[in-house]
Formats: sequence, structure tokens, C-alpha cells
Amino acid sequence: MTRILVLGGTSWLGGAVARVALHAGLEVTCLARGSSGSVPEGAHLVRGDRDDEGVYAAQLGSSDWDLVVDLARQPIHAGGAVRALGDHAGAWVLVSSASVYARHDEPGADESAETLPALDTAFATPEEYGEGKVACEGAVRSVRSGDALIVRAGLIVGAGDRSDRFGYWPGRFALAAQDGGPVLVPERRDRHVQWVHVDDLATWIVTAGLAGVTGVCNAAGPAVPLDDVLHACARAAAFTGEIVTASDEALQSAGVEEFMGQHSLPLWIADPEWCAFMDRSGAAAGRAGLTHRSLDQTVRDAAAWEEELGLDRPRRGAGLDRADELALIDRLR
Repeated sequence: MTRILVLGGTSWLGGAVARVALHAGLEVTCLARGSSGSVPEGAHLVRGDRDDEGVYAAQLGSSDWDLVVDLARQPIHAGGAVRALGDHAGAWVLVSSASVYARHDEPGADESAETLPALDTAFATPEEYGEGKVACEGAVRSVRSGDALIVRAGLIVGAGDRSDRFGYWPGRFALAAQDGGPVLVPERRDRHVQWVHVDDLATWIVTAGLAGVTGVCNAAGPAVPLDDVLHACARAAAFTGEIVTASDEALQSAGVEEFMGQHSLPLWIADPEWCAFMDRSGAAAGRAGLTHRSLDQTVRDAAAWEEELGLDRPRRGAGLDRADELALIDRLR
């Protein structure tokens, strides 16, 4: 039986990778501390703290794997894993991030774009996320050379997403359809938005990894105007109410944050230095087999997850609480 090791597996994308592999009839082992949740039913959880580089030999011995999928964000974890297991894996996939790039103002930039300098410490702070991922990539290359697939994921969406960045919009239009109030949107809605559905990404990671795909790929779907996303969200919610627009300047003056964080408008980016953060070439991943479900299906999936979480819940990851949004609309008027 094909054997897959997921370094993680109890969090969002890791769990999706494990589920995809199990559905395909593969044998799945997940190495994790187990503090982020449980592994999918059918997967074998091996508990271990990856801060200790000896954990791999102690918990996994000299087992061989057809595929290892590593979701590490800390250089010590990525380096320790590939040094311990690199010679025991037929294929290796590292999930990296589009945050590794040094610039985000070049629409359509591909994998050859300049990256940030690699972090030279073992652990990255949240502010050093991109530099930490660059160091993780370097650690994998130092052992596997070109014999690994490095997946630079863009904005990941779908069931299980707790960032609120994409889900805010189908959730907000659904809530407004219920309470009859207006929805606040940016006046500039021609800027591009780009994402990858968690299930599409997980499926491709498993299939491409086992197929021997190597190299660096941006895992992101086609870039579309924000207006397309908002219209799809309104359609899904059967929203027929009022839409209130606000300029970049008005939103900034009101203290609304861009893209993410509390008191923000998700997916809205006014800063010209970040204008292409969600507009990168995903052609290499497409050639390697990554496919994307439709925008309408993606919105329906996100809307169902928002319903499960609660439409009127406090927004911690991104977005405006409903009361704050309505108060801001009144002020803008």
C-alpha cells in the first residue's frame, strides 16, 4: 500500500491532505503534537514535538514513505524533518507561501520573482513569516536539491477557514439578507482577487507529489476583479438590499484596515506596494495538474462554513462586526 506521512495533519490544510489521501485508499500517518485538533478518522496519529529534531527517529524509526508532505512554518521543523527523513521518502512536498516574495506590486509575476532573505534563526515570529518560509524552502533544497515540490500557496479558502478573509463576504451578504440592512463595500472593486480552495489544493498536493512533480509552483487560481466575488456572494445569499460604497480615502480615514485584521474590509487592498498580492501567475501549477472549482461553488462552500460558524459572530481574523459596519455606514452617509 502507498504510504504517506503528513507532518501536521491536525490543522486545516494538513487535515485536508490526510482526508484526500485516505479517500484514495492510501495509508496515512500524521506526526503532530495533537494540540490543534484530531486527525481524520482512519489516519494514524504519532504524537511528537518537532522542536526536538530527534523526534523523527524516536517516533518513526527508519520507516520508508512514498510521500512526505510538510506544512512547516518554522525553519527548525522543516530542516529537522528533511535531514531525518529525506533519504526515506520517495517524494517530498513542502507547503510554502506566496508571502516569500519580496515584492507584491508586479501583476502576473511567476515563481522566478525575487524572494525575501532567508531567516537565519530557528524560529520565525509572525512578522517574519515570509522570511521563515524562505528558510524552510532552503532547508528542503539543501537535502533534496531539485527533487522536491515546493508549493507557494496563495489565499486558501473553504470549509475550515477561520481567517475570515474570504468567508467574510458570503457571510456578510447572507447576514444582510436576513436583517434587511445594507452592505459596505470598497468603491474600487476592479482590483484583482486570487485564491485556492483547500480541497483543490489538498487533492493536487497528493496527486502531484505521488506523480513525481518537482520544482516551485504558485498554488493560486485565476485572478478576478473583487467585483466578481462580491456579485457571486450576493447571488448566493439572494441579497437584494442596498450596497454602500466607500472610497479608499474614506475607509482609511475611518480607521478601516486593509485585507485582514480586526476592523478591516477583507480582500480590499489600497496600498500600491501590495496591489498584486493576489495577482500572481499560477500557470506552472496549472500545467502540473492543479484545477480550480468555479467561483460560485467556492462561494457556496464558504457560505455553508460561515453559517456553521455563525453569521453574526465577532470578527477576530478579518472584517467588521455587523454593528460597527452599520455605524460606519451611517457616518459615511
